[in-house]
Amino acid sequence: MPILVITGTGTEVGKTVTTAAVAASALAAGRTVAVLKAAQTGVRPDERGDADEVARLAGAVTTAELARYPEPLAPGTAARRAGMTPVRPYDVVQAAQKLAVEHDLVLVEGAGGLLVRFDEAGGTLADAAEALRAPVLVVATAGLGTLNTTELTARELRRRGLELLGVVIGGWPDSPDLAMRCNVTDLPDVASAPLLGAIPLGVGTLPPRLFRTEAPNWLAPRLDGHWEADTFRRRATAGPTAD
Repeated sequence: MPILVITGTGTEVGKTVTTAAVAASALAAGRTVAVLKAAQTGVRPDERGDADEVARLAGAVTTAELARYPEPLAPGTAARRAGMTPVRPYDVVQAAQKLAVEHDLVLVEGAGGLLVRFDEAGGTLADAAEALRAPVLVVATAGLGTLNTTELTARELRRRGLELLGVVIGGWPDSPDLAMRCNVTDLPDVASAPLLGAIPLGVGTLPPRLFRTEAPNWLAPRLDGHWEADTFRRRATAGPTAD
């Protein structure tokens, strides 16, 4: 698995902190890691982007960003409005393959969801993953509505013949409600893929050293972690009074 594409069921679902957790866990396992942000939107040239945030949290990763657009919009729309050259799936493929030559793992983080458009031709992260033949990790929310968006994303991946490696919950609260607890059981079913992790809500504010130490506890071994899905599922579904 030299290249892993990380997408979400939408925007603000925890893709960047999940990418950082995967990167930190892989680094702890002795792997070299590169993080490729296909298109960064809503960030000024002098501000830190998502790839920079991954490096801050995870540690010694190589970072690359193909394009940056000032408005917080879909990359294709942001590029058009700014009069800038859009990112195309082929650009993502080339950059990821080049990084894969010198790294054990390349994490390609998308913008928004799987089918958010990069350019005027309708190119998407899904097209890049298809050309790379790379597995895809889907980051989903914990609460009400996540089953629909997760299943739609999973169905599109399978329609394209792509491997859905699994699902990670991008923000798990200390006090989950009934819908969240039920979704722990239902997400693997609707995705037809394993639940590979649950990132505690707010861990992006942890000191980087603590983040790196704890990251493997949030992820399954397939992501270089040692998270126990069955244990988490039992605790989550037992309700707020569980030990």
